[in-house]
Amino acid sequence: MNIRDHYIALQTILFKETLRFLRIWIQTLLPPAITTALYFIIFGQLIGAQLGPVDGVSYTQYIAPGLIMMAVITNAYSNVMSSFFSAKFQRHIEEMLVSPLPNAIIVLGFVGGGVMRGLAVGLVVTGISLFFADLHWQHPGLTLAVIVLTSVLFALAGLINGIFAKSFDDISLIPTFVLTPLTYLGGIFYSVKMLPPFWQTASLFNPILYMINAFRFGILGLSDIDIYLAFALILLFIVALFTYSLWLLYRGVGVRN
Repeated sequence: MNIRDHYIALQTILFKETLRFLRIWIQTLLPPAITTALYFIIFGQLIGAQLGPVDGVSYTQYIAPGLIMMAVITNAYSNVMSSFFSAKFQRHIEEMLVSPLPNAIIVLGFVGGGVMRGLAVGLVVTGISLFFADLHWQHPGLTLAVIVLTSVLFALAGLINGIFAKSFDDISLIPTFVLTPLTYLGGIFYSVKMLPPFWQTASLFNPILYMINAFRFGILGLSDIDIYLAFALILLFIVALFTYSLWLLYRGVGVRN
């Protein structure tokens, strides 16, 4: 296959993955919007009204970037995870693997679909956020870079989960017991500086903390961590997970068994 064939294949997979979540937008785009609105009403309006400013901004403004990022992370992850597992379950992933199509194109196609859903949900949730909070967008370019790179990272993580999953029960284990706790403990609803010294140090081992703070810095100019370190970690994880995904497909893990 030449470069043009690779491009057509990538475009086809990406189109299929994007159309997949757009067809069922009531299940993929609407729930995050409703959930975010409830977070703002309960935490931002009711609880936040009883709290003072956090780092010089209102509590509603402070949690807005974290809520947007949480929606992006969970949807980019779940889209690729469910899509790849469905491809395994229906056994049409085998057709891709035995074709002359490079594994890198397969990975990029599935991950691209996850990124598209993450960005689409992020756009919807941002629109909801604007009804509740005044977002300043201090660094638009940095904000866009963080949200795209984070979508890529968790789309890759979702792909790996889909590769290893052997049943429908398996695809919910990591989101329930790993992703959700890390997300809620990643500084969405609080500043790390509010924690006791031990928990401040422990929080630094949560990778989602860096992504949420980098995104918050892009919007509000506030961060508990070093922005350059955040970008370095995100890029490092992307390279590691992309390489691992290619190795898993090359070995046929979860597909040939």
